[in-house]
Amino acid sequence: MTPKRVLHCHSTFSLGGKEARAVRLMNVFGDAAHHSILSAMPDQMGARDAIDPGIKVDFPRDAPSLQGKPAPGRYREIARYMKGFDLVLTYNWGAMDAVGARRLFPAGCPPLIHHEDGFNADEAERLNWKRNLFRRLMLPAAQALVVPSGRLKGIAASVWRQPAPKLHHIPNGIETRLYAQPPEPGSIAGLERCEGDVVIGTLAGLRTVKNLPRLVRAFATLPGNAKLVIVGEGPERAAIMAEAQRLGVAGRIVMPGFLAQPHRYIGHFDVFALSSDSEQFPISLVEAMAAGLPVVSTDVGDVKAMVAADNAALVVPVRDEAAFGMALEGLVGDAVQRQKLGAANRQRARAEYDERAMISRYATLYGLPDPGA
Repeated sequence: MTPKRVLHCHSTFSLGGKEARAVRLMNVFGDAAHHSILSAMPDQMGARDAIDPGIKVDFPRDAPSLQGKPAPGRYREIARYMKGFDLVLTYNWGAMDAVGARRLFPAGCPPLIHHEDGFNADEAERLNWKRNLFRRLMLPAAQALVVPSGRLKGIAASVWRQPAPKLHHIPNGIETRLYAQPPEPGSIAGLERCEGDVVIGTLAGLRTVKNLPRLVRAFATLPGNAKLVIVGEGPERAAIMAEAQRLGVAGRIVMPGFLAQPHRYIGHFDVFALSSDSEQFPISLVEAMAAGLPVVSTDVGDVKAMVAADNAALVVPVRDEAAFGMALEGLVGDAVQRQKLGAANRQRARAEYDERAMISRYATLYGLPDPGA
């Protein structure tokens, strides 16, 4: 069978939630597709390290840029490039120029499926009306629009005015069985545990919207037996460490950079913390739940509905840093509660968020063989 040629247009290809899902799907589809990956931020390509070595993939350097002002000339060049593929997958606002190119110059272009996974810091509090209008005008070019959360589905229907048959609400899923195993010793460089330590951890792209300085400030109020691990890479690394140094807690914080395969190490955490200003359906949260961790989070996206019912009380208002810190403090001091909430989260993750259903739905949507069928 000739592999389907798939062009992926990403806003960024640093390893965050949408990139982790895209890479996982690439890996499970195997020889059925040949992937070409473009990033609107060409220097942010960290997710390529998570692609299995046997996957057919390239990173073209001769493709038109996804950055620039909307213009017929640019869009014509992007549309011409897309004609060399069987399917185009676009992701988030940073790839909307590819959608616009197909809208203005559809002749000969392959089907295009757009994915929206959330918003950056500039739209954390209020959606940008210009972007909303642009989406309304350009999304008719997409064969389908995929969203992972109920909140985004509502926005797509009411704000972007997308018809119900085009909308596909596909919650993110993971291979939950992997997270039942103990974490690998030494899998987080720099983390050394002493008796009585409680490790708070998070997985996040180090971007403004993740508001990791908020997590550092909350951590700074905790007892000395608490340690903080922030797994990820991104442009906010220096700002996060500067906040830690200002508060005198840098010596208790470990930032090992990007680490692939979270099931290998997330079990070293005792508490999972999510401090974002905006999320929709974070994969990192599902990974933490599958590993049996209790969660403290800001009330963003579908988070409160995702966690087990008993854990929902620890999902606090976004701007209430005092409540965020108090929730962390309560778990640091209560091992029994950590175990209880973690067990409930693990059960919910296995029941609701295993990847099998997600993969099957994407296979159908992309016209690729379902590897689990």
